[in-house]
Amino acid sequence: MARIIGGIGSSHVPTIGMAYDRGLQQDPDWAPLFRGYEPVSAWLAAQRPDVLLYFYNDHVSSFFFDCYPAFNIGVSDAFPTADEGAGPRRLPPLRGHTPLAAHVADRLVNDEFDLSVFQDRPLDHGANSPLSLMWPHEPDWPGRIVPIAINVLQQPTPTPLRCWKLGQAVRRAVESYPEDLRVVVVGTGGLSHQVHGERTGFNNTEWDLRFLELIEQDPEPLTRLRLADYIRLGGAEGAEIVMWLAMRGALTRRVRKVHQNYYLPFTTAMAVAVYENVEAPDEAPAPPLAQPNPQLEGVEAIAGTYPFDVRTSVRTYRINRFLWRITDPAHRQRLADDPEQAYEDAGLTEQERDLIRRRDWIGLIRYGVNFFVLEKVARIDRIPNAVIYAAMRGESLDDFLLTRNVPGAR
Repeated sequence: MARIIGGIGSSHVPTIGMAYDRGLQQDPDWAPLFRGYEPVSAWLAAQRPDVLLYFYNDHVSSFFFDCYPAFNIGVSDAFPTADEGAGPRRLPPLRGHTPLAAHVADRLVNDEFDLSVFQDRPLDHGANSPLSLMWPHEPDWPGRIVPIAINVLQQPTPTPLRCWKLGQAVRRAVESYPEDLRVVVVGTGGLSHQVHGERTGFNNTEWDLRFLELIEQDPEPLTRLRLADYIRLGGAEGAEIVMWLAMRGALTRRVRKVHQNYYLPFTTAMAVAVYENVEAPDEAPAPPLAQPNPQLEGVEAIAGTYPFDVRTSVRTYRINRFLWRITDPAHRQRLADDPEQAYEDAGLTEQERDLIRRRDWIGLIRYGVNFFVLEKVARIDRIPNAVIYAAMRGESLDDFLLTRNVPGAR
């Protein structure tokens, strides 16, 4: 059974990664920061976690305000580095742990957290800036990551208490995962800073140190503060430290602080801390699930029904994306002009190409293509949905219409 062995809280200032990439580890301005991450790197090397479950926020790099979810879990096999305007950092893609991510998604939804799921999106400095200091990554990262993005930019954002409860739900999810995995939970952001308006440059060292004391020893009072309190005490952008609450909620009530470093060189107070669980969780571990999603228990007995779940979505992402892009006129034209080249460019397997060529509607459904993607193929063929319905049932259109309330269909 998977277990959480500890947690890390870290700032995720983009200049941390920039300084690392420029080789400024010994620069007088940066050396105190880099020295502060050396014990973290050593602790991770000694603990050898299989997975980092990583709370971070996207800085409008992979997501935009047209759709900016409150909680969003990444389920891909890999996550490249985002281009934030000057080209992506030269880091290998972070490797995801799709089975654990899908399991956590199922458990969180059944624990009343209605989170979104993302694939095929890069991670920005909210994830990779501190991680490049903590984990060796040449030629590759030593473990896998399950990223959970939290909206801390566009109000209304999740409350501090909600982030705390999210961490508790994540712990229950991890502990119910049947594979033997060592998991470290990471919470990023902060500490005090503000980077907009006339209050730009605000810092509050007294609050930062008080927060670090409470997050270790008595975190629950932090859950009772309002976001306005976090903004007043730590700056508007410094309120993102609620993501540390998610990390801390995933740990036991009492923890042992292994290491802490605090440094305020310029506009953002930068901190990193490592905590280990020192007692059993204050509640019994959640039992493993007989069914990945209890809400679907028994659905396999409903003949002719194929639920589209996260695992199916990951497995069939390539073909679903290819067909979904029929909504793009240029892609539609390429598909009409030279379908075989379009299949090749998309990297479709021979099985996937054959299913599309033959317009094998029920075969595509059984393979894992979502119907509302599938019907976009019918649009370019000028085929009514009723024809697809009939084909999936193994009937002619006339026979199918006889089962409907269609006037004259007798």
